[in-house]
Amino acid sequence: MRMRTTLGVVTGALALTAFAVPSAQATAAESVQPTVSDVVINGGKPIVAGTGSVSFKVSLNASHPTGVKAVWLDLFRSLGSRFVVDDINGISWLDCTPVSATTSHCQGTMTGYVVGADHPEEDHSVNLLHSNGQAGTWPVRVDAVAGDDSRLWNEDFTAHKVLRASALTVNASPEPIRKGGTLTVTGRLTRADWEKESYVALANQYVKLQYKRSGGTSWATLKTIKSSSTGALKTTTTATYDGSYRFVYAGATTTSAVTSREDLVDVQ
Repeated sequence: MRMRTTLGVVTGALALTAFAVPSAQATAAESVQPTVSDVVINGGKPIVAGTGSVSFKVSLNASHPTGVKAVWLDLFRSLGSRFVVDDINGISWLDCTPVSATTSHCQGTMTGYVVGADHPEEDHSVNLLHSNGQAGTWPVRVDAVAGDDSRLWNEDFTAHKVLRASALTVNASPEPIRKGGTLTVTGRLTRADWEKESYVALANQYVKLQYKRSGGTSWATLKTIKSSSTGALKTTTTATYDGSYRFVYAGATTTSAVTSREDLVDVQ
């Protein structure tokens, strides 16, 4: 039977204190602390936020000889950058299902909200993205409580990327085009600005122009160009056979990778 594990009602500063200080039992018996393994966040992919909201799943396995009473996981970059599992009560323990007498599989969903720099400061605490400086690598913290109340608390269990979303357009013209003619391919590279809650130009970034012949299965890189100060992309290539063109951006430390749609060109 699936159960939502709880440790009673803990709120505000008391909740943070409880998570930050290991219990006396765990300190006295570190050798029998619960173990946590197989942590998976967003399917192993970076969390990519544009504007609005972004939801992703988290899961892990927890074990102890006396079983598992409760498990907590959050992403914590600073006091103003924190993701916890969705919970209307604000106490975000994972949902844990026993798979044996000693081990439970625990999971939950997190939802982040891009709220902009003008959001009330007092609300900059949980599940909110209000500054572009929040993008990057976030430490992942875990807290597991065993059946005998022994406890594992790890503030740096692993890490995960939280990135600003990028967007990329493409247009190849003229269409149709004579074989051997010059094809002009344009587009624009933009990136989510969490402070403005909109997409803005992403300048001076290298972007690949790729081509796939109609009926083919693989893409070939024709050239690499750089986005302008307005994020604009423009280049030319020679039309040879019917095929599709696209732009590909590899991403950066705080920005997601993105591939444009395909633009099919008829060569006559």
